[in-house]
Amino acid sequence: MADLYRKALEGERRKLWAECRLKGLARDTPQRLRITELDRLLSEHLAKAPK
Repeated sequence: MADLYRKALEGERRKLWAECRLKGLARDTPQRLRITELDRLLSEHLAKAPK
């Protein structure tokens, strides 16, 4: 079965990263901080996932 939570997090991260690259946003912008938060959430989720 598809992991919809993981896919949603990855999709939001890709969208934000594309926006940051297009606009050349600095590290302390809300978008870049959200990417950092998404990375943390993804790593926690993958650590909990059954293997």
